[in-house]
Amino acid sequence: MQRRNFGRDRGLSLRMLFTSGLLGLLYVGFGVALFYFLNVGLAPMLLIVVGMGFFQYYTSDKLALAASGAKVVSAEQAPELHAMVERLCAMANLPKPRIAVVDTDVPNAFATGRNPKHAAVAVTTGLWRRLEPQEIEGVLAHELSHIANRDVLVMTVASFFAMLAAMLTRFGLYAGMFGGFGGGNRDSNNNQVPVWLIVFLVSVIVYAISFILIRTISRYREYAADRGSAIITGAPENLMSALQKISSNIAQIPQRDLREMQGMNAFFIIPTNWKSSMSEWMMDHPPLEKRLAALSEIAREMGKPVS
Repeated sequence: MQRRNFGRDRGLSLRMLFTSGLLGLLYVGFGVALFYFLNVGLAPMLLIVVGMGFFQYYTSDKLALAASGAKVVSAEQAPELHAMVERLCAMANLPKPRIAVVDTDVPNAFATGRNPKHAAVAVTTGLWRRLEPQEIEGVLAHELSHIANRDVLVMTVASFFAMLAAMLTRFGLYAGMFGGFGGGNRDSNNNQVPVWLIVFLVSVIVYAISFILIRTISRYREYAADRGSAIITGAPENLMSALQKISSNIAQIPQRDLREMQGMNAFFIIPTNWKSSMSEWMMDHPPLEKRLAALSEIAREMGKPVS
């Protein structure tokens, strides 16, 4: 039976829209600066970045599965997992994604794919062993919400010009060391600031600001996926319990095993370094206590008792 949409978080939607607008304005300014200071060489760079973006977008599922060591499993190999995902997909009105398992003791899960028809959901053996079925459902519903919200597309678009800024920063460093990239202007006026230095500084600033804004958008996507899980399952308390269990179990995993999975932190429902001392504005996931507080508020909206 398909779940009725309980409603969106208007405040969260407005914050996401505002942050995306700031990122868009930043990129417009970056584009204007590039066209003003560069009259040659921009097209090849754009072509490279566009190619990288398309490659990332169209191969995101394969790259993520390969990077994590996930193996796609059939219904015969994992009947309970398949049945659980099928039931949740019916409730969320989504096509069933490919299902994969990562053979690691690190309890976690992730979703990837450019759209609902080309998606995959992966769970670790550690998660399957440690969580109760209803908690696993909460985690899977969170990952299905990422797929429904097309978060791979959102983050690929959001990071497009950040990739260009990073590339130009490297080119600027090379230009400063070896000349070129507008350095010919020195012949006409020795006091003129080289174009490569201007582009380099602009690119550094754009990359730094976009890094913060992209991380902010990523945190908002996690809040939205948590809410999606609560709506699909009708039981936000199950995801709350799952998040608490995952975080406490991660703390017991040997550091060697955690390091092997660090490259997947941006995908995981809880990053393996969730206890990091870095500031929140540099994190791609919200702090656990804030996620639990948001889920508690959703539970109250649904009329459920909150402990």
